[in-house]
Amino acid sequence: MKVLLYLTEACSLCDEALDLLIETPELTGHILETVDVATDDGLLKQYGESIPILEIADQQLFWPFTSSDITNLFQTVSSRSA
Repeated sequence: MKVLLYLTEACSLCDEALDLLIETPELTGHILETVDVATDDGLLKQYGESIPILEIADQQLFWPFTSSDITNLFQTVSSRSA
């Protein structure tokens, strides 16, 4: 399952989101890819003021999110793909 975190450098909220994801058991066995929106003008325009954003299987979760939100998203996506 593709797990993306849209972020940018020097973003304390992005750091918090990344730490939260790393501590989330549901992430075990999945590859977390980070996408720096500052490296792409289209992404910067689309997500620049909303980061961090977690995306799993085309479902997005906007900050602020909790570990429960992440778990719920994983469950929703898993049940949809089953």
